[in-house]
Amino acid sequence: MNSKVTIHEVARLSGVSIKTVSRVLNREPNVKNDTRTRVQEAVAALNYRPNISARSLAGSKAYLIGVFFDNPSPAYVTDVQLGAIARCREEGYHLIVEPIDSEGDVAAQVQPMLATLRMDGVILTPPVCDNPTVLDVLEAEGVPYVRLSPDQDRGRSAHVRMDDVRAAYEMTAHLIGLGHVDIGFIKGHPDHGASHLRYEGYATAMAEHGHPVREDRVEQGYFSFRSGFEAAERLLAGEDRPTAVFASNDDMALGVMAVANRLRLNVPETLSVAGFDDTPGAKVVWPQLTTVRQPIQAMAAAAADLLLSRTTGGEGEGPPSRLLDFELVVRESTGPAR
Repeated sequence: MNSKVTIHEVARLSGVSIKTVSRVLNREPNVKNDTRTRVQEAVAALNYRPNISARSLAGSKAYLIGVFFDNPSPAYVTDVQLGAIARCREEGYHLIVEPIDSEGDVAAQVQPMLATLRMDGVILTPPVCDNPTVLDVLEAEGVPYVRLSPDQDRGRSAHVRMDDVRAAYEMTAHLIGLGHVDIGFIKGHPDHGASHLRYEGYATAMAEHGHPVREDRVEQGYFSFRSGFEAAERLLAGEDRPTAVFASNDDMALGVMAVANRLRLNVPETLSVAGFDDTPGAKVVWPQLTTVRQPIQAMAAAAADLLLSRTTGGEGEGPPSRLLDFELVVRESTGPAR
């Protein structure tokens, strides 16, 4: 990259004014197609890269989109970043990822970020997306936001989600179809809306297939490998243990498989294990993990698209939303009940 190339050289090569080059770079409307093409060809020929700081100073945009997260799963956060970055790059925006401690003083964390970073919009991931203080602060500051997988007050803002209830229902039904009637379940973090929805799907499938949920077959987890490991130690202790365990995310499911290996319980011959999310770990463990493929990257890209396109609901309609499909991914960690 030639750092000495300036907007003046782009203007000279394309035969237009600096202002016109700026309008093309900022993707402003009302530029003739042939003019836009000449400028874009000049940018490519000179390998020109606009200075994002200069662009933000020249206009009302900062060209920065934020992601606020408080999630113990590194794979989830990484997928959100990858999906959002891909969409932001298409529009010349940069992504800023900021952790939020949901159990701390949220307002004291968010307000300085907004004052310092001047973001054009924010993507909120669970459980931050359901934190009313975060939403109040963003609205008070006039910062647009889109929520990923909100559980509460969905009509308050634009959001992107998948049907967690249906996905968990179908995974449970898959296990029942393999002959499992004694299925353990590990809940996700209680502050995450998806945790309740996934448990609802599991419990509904069990009830509709005539298998009441046993309290001693449900353990609390926190979406971390350690919490899944500890929950599995309780579920699999002794001879009276389930024939299958469905964990609310892959990290916890991997914890279940680690305990099964330590107890010499063959997967899936003795114990079937299922997860949720289809993170990279689901494919590197052996046997590979049966899981629900949540389109996290696509959801994050859709959230960024809603921010960048400034899509609004029509008259009399609520804020825009997108519902993305999930996929049941059956691998080697589930099999017929023993």
